[in-house]
Amino acid sequence: MFYSYLDNDALLRLSIFLVVFAVFGIWEIIAPRRSRSIPKVMRWANNLSISLINVIATRLIIPVTLVFVAGSAESSNIGLLNSIELPAWLAIVIAVLLFDFAVYIQHIIFHKVNFLWRLHRMHHADLDFDVTTGIRFHPVEIVFSLAIKMLVVLLIGAPVIAVLIFEVLLSSTSLFNHANIRIPVSIDKLLRLFLVTPDMHRVHHSAVANETNSNFGFNLPWWDYIFSTYRAQPKAGHDEMILA
Repeated sequence: MFYSYLDNDALLRLSIFLVVFAVFGIWEIIAPRRSRSIPKVMRWANNLSISLINVIATRLIIPVTLVFVAGSAESSNIGLLNSIELPAWLAIVIAVLLFDFAVYIQHIIFHKVNFLWRLHRMHHADLDFDVTTGIRFHPVEIVFSLAIKMLVVLLIGAPVIAVLIFEVLLSSTSLFNHANIRIPVSIDKLLRLFLVTPDMHRVHHSAVANETNSNFGFNLPWWDYIFSTYRAQPKAGHDEMILA
């Protein structure tokens, strides 16, 4: 069954990515949150080029996708969820939650381990903060991250559809929570109950150390709340904070 997903998952993910990118790119023009310090064309060219290199690098080094790994695990009955009987919807929900928690832990590790931080530093070295920051990562970090996600897929025994859902969510929310968009405070406060917002994640890109080491979530904010890594606002305010 999973081979049908293999035929379409790359096209589906790319199509959704382009739509989401366009929406937030236009929103940034109409209602920006912060003024720019670097010309948009130059930054976008740099960050999009880095993203293209990442796509090529991962395909050359790891030629299989997460969906393929999930399908293979399912066929071989590998992983937690493949060894227990659960309703399909519950298995999907559990898998997505475990994936999100794994990404949260991975993010912390990339900040705490010196070698990994040197790779992740490319993401934080962006001197502005907009939708393209969400795709600006070191190619080696992307490869490491994909390898970690593959291990998580095998350990969880995640359903193929859960992997596809999570990949779409992760790429979409990365674009959203890095977007330079203005959201009314009241709406932002409501969204933070179940989604990492741009104002929440921007704190993580502060040059102040204890702000950088906070708000590690990408999709769900709950892990930051539970493990006390949440910080509501930057001390200097969003307009005056220095990015790093």
